[in-house]
Amino acid sequence: MSVDNPLVSLPPEEIPLRNAPLVRVIAQVRFPVIASIEKREFIASFQEVLRDTYPVLRQEKTQGVVLGPQGVASTQSSVVWRFRDIDEKWRLSLAPDFIAIETISYTSRNDFLYRFQLALDGIVDHIGPKIVDRLGLRYIDRIEGQDLEDINDLVRPEMVGILATPMASQAEQSVHEAILNVPESNAKLRARWGQVPPNSTVDPAAIEPKSTPSWLLDLDMFSTKPLDFDTANLMMHARVYAERIYTLFRWAVTDEFLQRYGGEL
Repeated sequence: MSVDNPLVSLPPEEIPLRNAPLVRVIAQVRFPVIASIEKREFIASFQEVLRDTYPVLRQEKTQGVVLGPQGVASTQSSVVWRFRDIDEKWRLSLAPDFIAIETISYTSRNDFLYRFQLALDGIVDHIGPKIVDRLGLRYIDRIEGQDLEDINDLVRPEMVGILATPMASQAEQSVHEAILNVPESNAKLRARWGQVPPNSTVDPAAIEPKSTPSWLLDLDMFSTKPLDFDTANLMMHARVYAERIYTLFRWAVTDEFLQRYGGEL
């Protein structure tokens, strides 16, 4: 199925990729601050719901910064609870103002959304946020090594940019960004793509630097429209986001890409 305009076209059928270059998938819901989440006793029942799946719990403290007239200033630190599976392939994060799930071992849309739903059910039952400030879903692909040398065969010309010109060998970095309105869901899709140099990244929190050059495709769909914190409604939006991100992904890559990473056309 060809994709004309990935922001409005019907989502194509998923083609599983046995060796997908998908390095991280993240879903996050932000909500107004619930200060009690910082207390062990308050989140204990939430932990029990998830402990079989995420048996490792660590407490971390994050330090925010604000850029103001006097320069960069630190803000009050905040507790983040990190729930991990034994293999450290999945991580669930709970903070006073957000819950997020992420994986470096993505297998399918249905599996990821199922795990996201379990997390949302748990926070609804045991924490009880009432309002959603932001819902987001993000997929990050990385091409490297010999595949980077073949980038012209793997993604469409509009995504290759300067790397398709004689200047490619002199291009140390070439990163592009677009924020796109998605009419069907009153959301936005932030697309970021391009080559980054060794030991560099466009987002240290989500994309680890590599010792060699790589090409990134980072697709992040989100909405800041206030919503009730209702699991069924959030999951409906999350599935629409996943389908729209996949549609843009399929528009961006070629059949050669799909076949090289283990897809059967």
